[in-house]
Amino acid sequence: QVQLAESGGGLVQAGGSLRLSCAASAMIFSINAMGWYRQAPGKQREFVASITSAHKTNYADSVKGRFTISRDNAKNTAYLQMNSLKPEDTAVYYCNMIGKGYWGQGTQVTVSS
Repeated sequence: QVQLAESGGGLVQAGGSLRLSCAASAMIFSINAMGWYRQAPGKQREFVASITSAHKTNYADSVKGRFTISRDNAKNTAYLQMNSLKPEDTAVYYCNMIGKGYWGQGTQVTVSS
């Protein structure tokens, strides 16, 4: 069983930045792709970004150029650097070990206008 723990969410003004972290409990972190997803109130969960074990990244069009996903395998941790935040980025952000069915509990990000 793998546990994922997100942190770093909070309240920020539009144009601000936040850095989310996702710490994994297992060594298999380093060989698995990781992803960030988000779910806004009344909406379905949507893909935000992913990173493979080889550090290849992919982003949703809505966050390209503003968000950066990264990982530190030595720390079993994935990150999501979010810059130029917009009110429409407000959501609960979840990390996922892609293909393994493991999800974190989520961290709330609220962007005020």
